[in-house]
Amino acid sequence: MRDRRLVRLLSSSVAILSFGVILVLLGCAVIGPIVYSGQELALTSASLVPPSGQSWLGTDELGRDVFVQMLFGSRTSLLVGVAAAVSATLVGIAIGAIAGFGSNRVDTVVMRVTEIFQVMPSFVLAAVIVALWGPGTMRIILIIAILSWPQTARLMRGEVLRIKSLDYVNAARCLGMTETQILWREVVPNALAPVLTVGTLIVGQAILLEAGLAFFGLTSPDVASWGKMLNSGQRFFYQGWWLSVFPGLAIFVTVLAFNLAGDKVAEIFNPRSED
Repeated sequence: MRDRRLVRLLSSSVAILSFGVILVLLGCAVIGPIVYSGQELALTSASLVPPSGQSWLGTDELGRDVFVQMLFGSRTSLLVGVAAAVSATLVGIAIGAIAGFGSNRVDTVVMRVTEIFQVMPSFVLAAVIVALWGPGTMRIILIIAILSWPQTARLMRGEVLRIKSLDYVNAARCLGMTETQILWREVVPNALAPVLTVGTLIVGQAILLEAGLAFFGLTSPDVASWGKMLNSGQRFFYQGWWLSVFPGLAIFVTVLAFNLAGDKVAEIFNPRSED
C-alpha cells in the first residue's frame, strides 16, 4: 500500500514541481551563503541599479547586491520555517497522543488549552511576545512553535482515538504490554502519517509569520531576511521596484511550494483515501 501511494506521489506533477522548488530553495539556502561568504553587506555597485547582467536582481539603496541578500535571507526564512514546524509537530504529537490515549479528564483539560491557543491571533500574540522578550532567530522559532502546535495536537488526538480501539491494540494488552508501551510503540507510529503532512503546512505558515515580524522590524537587525528586505524596499518602490518585488515573490513561491506539497502528501497518504 505504501509503495502504491509513493508511486502516486511521484506521478503527480504538482508534487514533483513543489518538491523540486523546495529542493532548489534548500540548495540556495545552504550553498549560497557559503559561496558568497562575507559579501552580504559588501557594496558592489552604485545604489538602486536595476537588474542586469552584472547584478542579476539589481542593487539596493546602499549599493548591495540584492541577489546575495536574497540567498542569505533564504537561509533565515527556511531555518525559521523548518525548525518551527519540526518543533511544533513534535510537541503536538506528544500532547495529542497523551490527550487521545489518556483519561477523559486529561483529554478535556488538554483540549481546552489547545482551543485557547487556537483562538488567539497568532501574529498579534507573536508580535507582543517578541516586543517583550526581544528579537532573535531562536526566540522567533520558539514563539512560532508555541503558537503552532495545536494543529498537530488536534489531529494526533483524533488519530489516536481512532487507532486505540482497533483489534491489534487490544491484542497488545492481552500480551501484557503496559499502556505506555502500547501508546508509544503501537499507536503513535501508526498515527504519524497524516500528522507529519500537517507539519509540512506549518512550514509555510511559519515563514509567513517570520516575514511579517521582520517586515514590522520585530526581528534581529543583524540577520538578513526576506521580510526585512520588503520593509526596506517599500521606501524606494518607485525608484527600485525590484527591492520589494523579488523578496515578495520569494516568500510567495516558497509558501506556495510547501503548501502544495503538504496538500498533495496529505491527500495521498490520508488513511481514508482510495488506493
